[in-house]
Amino acid sequence: MKAQERPLIACPQCDLLLREIKLPPKGVACCCCCGATLYRNRPDSINRSLALTLAAAMFYCIANAFPIIGINLQGSGNAVTLLQAVHDLWNQGMHLVASLTFITSILVPALELSLMLYLLLPLYLGRVPVGVSPIMRLLQAIKPWGMVEVFMLGILVSLVKLVQDFRIIPGVALWSFGILTLLLAALASSFNSRDIWLQLDKDRDGVID
Repeated sequence: MKAQERPLIACPQCDLLLREIKLPPKGVACCCCCGATLYRNRPDSINRSLALTLAAAMFYCIANAFPIIGINLQGSGNAVTLLQAVHDLWNQGMHLVASLTFITSILVPALELSLMLYLLLPLYLGRVPVGVSPIMRLLQAIKPWGMVEVFMLGILVSLVKLVQDFRIIPGVALWSFGILTLLLAALASSFNSRDIWLQLDKDRDGVID
């Protein structure tokens, strides 16, 4: 392909228009003006992202279905799931904390994983999902609200304080949330929106609206 026929890409930092170039595997294209990263060539990123999304969805279900921690004091114990903890916070009048916990640790991760599956699974099967553009914009908008790693940090701080007074029994959900945090970080590193559009161009002549 001649240089004049290559697609134009705008630098996200300085808005300089540049012609796309073909990259080697794991190569990175940078802006010649400000040095910002334009795009990367991540081999097999769609299949890798789909595998990570499926694994994250499985551990997300486990993390929300089983107790996070159990507290034992003088033979009397209690264990709660994350949803039960949110419900208890709401009943105690801590509406803001309950709402933020529900949105950032339950709702947004579920929505993000669902949208990722909606995008990646049809592409893996050679089909074109409907409404790619609004879904990509929605993923970009909700991404800052997914704070599973902040939730895990809060749990660890709480455990350090509680272990002095109670016997703490880590639940299945606690380990699942830890694995989920790692999987989401790996997914964020693997997922490349540019590869989505390139795959769509291969599946049909134009890009979906």
